[in-house]
Amino acid sequence: MKQQKGAALLAAMLTVTLVATIASAAMWQQWRSVEIESAERARTQNAWVLTGALDWARLILREDARNGGADDLSEPWAVPLAESRLSTFLAAADTSASTDTGDSATESFLSGGINDLQARLNLMNLVDGNKISPAGLASFTRLFELLGLSSSELNTLASNLRLALDTSAENTAGTQSPLLPQRLPELTWLGLTPLTIAVLQPYVVVLPSRTAVNLNTASAEVIYAAVTGLDMARAQRLVSERERTPFKTLANVTALITGIELNATEHSVNTRFFEVRGQLRTPRGVVQEQSLVQRDGLEVRILRRERITPNLVTTPETRR
Repeated sequence: MKQQKGAALLAAMLTVTLVATIASAAMWQQWRSVEIESAERARTQNAWVLTGALDWARLILREDARNGGADDLSEPWAVPLAESRLSTFLAAADTSASTDTGDSATESFLSGGINDLQARLNLMNLVDGNKISPAGLASFTRLFELLGLSSSELNTLASNLRLALDTSAENTAGTQSPLLPQRLPELTWLGLTPLTIAVLQPYVVVLPSRTAVNLNTASAEVIYAAVTGLDMARAQRLVSERERTPFKTLANVTALITGIELNATEHSVNTRFFEVRGQLRTPRGVVQEQSLVQRDGLEVRILRRERITPNLVTTPETRR
């Protein structure tokens, strides 16, 4: 009799343990499904918010083109968006929309800005056709000397870039050309060290085609490198003068640096390529995006879009 009671008690305990295990597993599966759905919904919402911010930036650039004139740092596109609560952008929405966003909009912050990429030396200016450009090489030589960088690295960079851009049958037959970089970190493919790239980062950019330097937005270092015969003192003077009165034409710049010639191929007061930066900070983390846009007249096209997440994984999304 006692043995029967003990067996019954053991069976009951095993049944309770089994039910508890199954219940906990079911609850964990349900919790996991809810978390995955929540994370996916948050990712989709963040993507739409950043897409809206990018479209807003494109609209600003389009309206700037509609107004015409030179591009300078006093224009609306050059004013960065300080971190602001997402709810402030939804203030004009109806009551139901505001209620739906709830605490997520209150606890989310949007920031960003637009950078003029023609304020830097363009790597593509190093090559003209299938040959190294003397003017482009001279500009980069002055920049490398100013920054104390190795001239041998510059020569290696120029040679490898020429090979990467040369798609002729004579060049590709029996040879392995380096890949053409699209971003500064990829310049290691052409022979630059990570340290050199870090030093060059504020002054150099990789754009799809050859471009002129915008003297209205470039730093004194870039102006010094881009204008042959100009010393650093006069380059800094140009920066000071444009802060008071932005240059409307190249003739305005020439008047301040008598004896030095400028040309529309290498120098400009207008810009076609811009970088749009957007950042969304939510309770779940921070999402950043960088987009390369090209403006031709009233058309503002997205050439490249990159999302940078907190784990530093970058996903390129190219839109034509």
